[in-house]
Amino acid sequence: MSEADNDGTDTRRAVVLDYLAHGLSGDGRPQYEKSPAGYALGVDDFQLYQVAFDEDERLTIGSEVVVEPADERDIVTQSHRVEYTDLSSGAQSELEYVVADLVEENEQRFVDFYNDAQPITLRLHQLNLLPGIGKKLRNGILDERKRKPFESFEELSERVSGLHDPDEILVERIIEELRDDDLKYQTFVGHGE
Repeated sequence: MSEADNDGTDTRRAVVLDYLAHGLSGDGRPQYEKSPAGYALGVDDFQLYQVAFDEDERLTIGSEVVVEPADERDIVTQSHRVEYTDLSSGAQSELEYVVADLVEENEQRFVDFYNDAQPITLRLHQLNLLPGIGKKLRNGILDERKRKPFESFEELSERVSGLHDPDEILVERIIEELRDDDLKYQTFVGHGE
């Protein structure tokens, strides 16, 4: 393996949303030919994957796995991208919890969204894409970040009057982008670090 392959720049990691020990229900092959399968969410870009797992591995929901490139996978034997509607009901119900965990674990990345968000058009700002953020809250965020960049979600809530749970607002937007791939502006899904 070359150093370029091993420096981690192209490695895509994902969190398991659902683990189906007996394979996918729509797989018409006999049970003995099916391998464990499931669904996963990309850690950096929030892409959804359908994956097949190595039969000898036992996984739990929330485990982190490598989905791409193929030569760096250890537990995943196959993966391909899917839409929200392709997910199992178990994966759909786990999605919000996994997204919330990823936002919490990568707090600085998402606080920086509030620090760095820019206008999209003359009338629309990236901040306005977030649920519940209108002109007043957007202006409050912009005014406060001019004084000093935000360092945490807690500080955002304290400094911007009326902005409660800035992390949950981001989770809501990410879920919206995952459910509706026809949204005009995709801010988080498909845009890794």
